[in-house]
Amino acid sequence: MTTQPVHGGGALIPRPDKTFPALRAALAQVAPSRLAEMTSERDTVFTMATQSNSFGPIAMFQLKWATVIEIERFPDVARRLHAAEQAAQVLDKEDPKWQAAMDEIREIMQAARAQVANG
Repeated sequence: MTTQPVHGGGALIPRPDKTFPALRAALAQVAPSRLAEMTSERDTVFTMATQSNSFGPIAMFQLKWATVIEIERFPDVARRLHAAEQAAQVLDKEDPKWQAAMDEIREIMQAARAQVANG
C-alpha cells in the first residue's frame, strides 16, 4: 500500500475548484451516480450553516466532495477504494483482511485529502 495515490494513466479531469458549481460539474463527469447524494447533502449542509450562523458545515461539505472527486479522477485509485470498501462491508472484523481493507481506505482518503488541501 502507498500513502500517495498511484495514478495509472493520469487524471480523467483536472482538479476542480472547491466551489459548488465546479464540484458538481466534476462529479457529473467522474461519478454521476452520486449527484443526487451531493445535492441532498448540500441542502442539509446549507440549512445547518444557516441555523448555526457558521460556514463550518459548508467548508466540510466542500472538503468531503473535493476528496471524493480527487479519488474518482483516478480510476485505478477509485477501484482500489471501492474494492476495499466492499471488503470492509463483507468481511468479519476479526479477519486480518478486514483490517487491511480499513487501512487501505484510510490511506487512500488521507492521500486524497492531502492532495486537495495542497492543490
